[in-house]
Amino acid sequence: MPTSRPPPSAGSPLVLPALEALAGPVLVLDAQQRVSAATPEAHERLGATAVRTGTPLPEALALTEGTRGLEALLHHGRQVEATVRAGGQVHVMQVRALALEQGARRLGWVVLLGAETEAEGPGDSAEETFHGMWTRDAGMKRLFRIVEKVARTESSVLVRGESGTGKELVANALHAISERRKGPFRAINCAALPPSLLESELFGHVRGAFTGAVRDSPGHFRLADGGTLFLDEVGEIPLELQGKLLRVLETHTVIPVGGRSPVPVNVRIVAATHRPLRREVEAGRFRADLMYRLRVVPLFLPSLRERRGDVLPLARRFLDELQQSGTRHVERFSPGARRLLESHGWPGNVRELRNVMEYAYVIGEGPVLHEADLPPEFSEPRPPENPAVPVPAPRSPPPPSPSLPSENLDPAELKAALARAGGNRTEAARMLGISRVTLWRRLKAAGNTPKR
Repeated sequence: MPTSRPPPSAGSPLVLPALEALAGPVLVLDAQQRVSAATPEAHERLGATAVRTGTPLPEALALTEGTRGLEALLHHGRQVEATVRAGGQVHVMQVRALALEQGARRLGWVVLLGAETEAEGPGDSAEETFHGMWTRDAGMKRLFRIVEKVARTESSVLVRGESGTGKELVANALHAISERRKGPFRAINCAALPPSLLESELFGHVRGAFTGAVRDSPGHFRLADGGTLFLDEVGEIPLELQGKLLRVLETHTVIPVGGRSPVPVNVRIVAATHRPLRREVEAGRFRADLMYRLRVVPLFLPSLRERRGDVLPLARRFLDELQQSGTRHVERFSPGARRLLESHGWPGNVRELRNVMEYAYVIGEGPVLHEADLPPEFSEPRPPENPAVPVPAPRSPPPPSPSLPSENLDPAELKAALARAGGNRTEAARMLGISRVTLWRRLKAAGNTPKR
């Protein structure tokens, strides 16, 4: 926004700290596009040579669009991308410029340096969007290539990953680039339904099969005929239903509840689980023969804490989406907010990050996202964690605490456990000493069924 005030003087002891407090790292340019002053953080990020008085802007900042980018930045007010080399790495940041004018006279510009959005290694710098998933992480990119290969086959796939990592997105991708893409894609959460209803939802039922069955229902297998069926949380299927599911996979037919005649189905199965099925087999909770049928090609989705380099870029992307329909424009994260976001454990993974950004966008004000804008749990003390060592899933749920019987859990205690677990139902159930399905049923009975 043009202003009638002259550009700050580098000799004024309060101007540069005040600029940094308001706008973060800043370069002040004169009318000849040369550096005349720099805030301490800009000095630290760009180096002494780049911010030396009289240095032309193109020498201080390497704009990725070159001369065209310089024109867009200074004369059209467009945000552009710049790169800076430091410590053998290339750091990428978004920069904006505000013109300083006195009447019709151009005095210079204030150049705002945004958050660094990339710290790349040789040969692995590009971001990639793959069927709704975004990453700069080399491991995620390798997973994308595996998905492309597997999609060309008819093999059953088992996707394993924590809640919020994008298991259904992987299933959608497998369907979208397969030969079955013209057929239907159906998804069902096997943990969200009681056994009696789950059987009907999977295999269908005939009229009169049970109370309330006033008409025939085809079930998800028949509705997915010619396409793909995604079985989320497949490890939660009760043992008595696992045998029926195995029969469907072996015979390629389903028998509806209350029916007698098998109905042919042509469906590719993509299953997902948040814990190892082998451990469930060892514990006697899952059939080994069904596991081998489902786990022909296993895919492992990394958690967000295993791809820390994606946290801030993803947060920025979520903010950009929110800004398209909102009134607040966030230009950067404060150093404290960046530190909290990068060090958070992210038990809810990418889904949690999206929710945190929406909270911060709504609660905060102004162009800077501060620590105070983040949800309360970010300011609460938490025990140290070692993100390099993932916490193994328990072999079996711990017994209910005598002081907190599972049948008498107060709805407020259920919601509090969910809040402490960042919305992760599995972790909340573990803390309460109950199964994930029991937690869901208690919440449903209280009228607070959590959304997926």
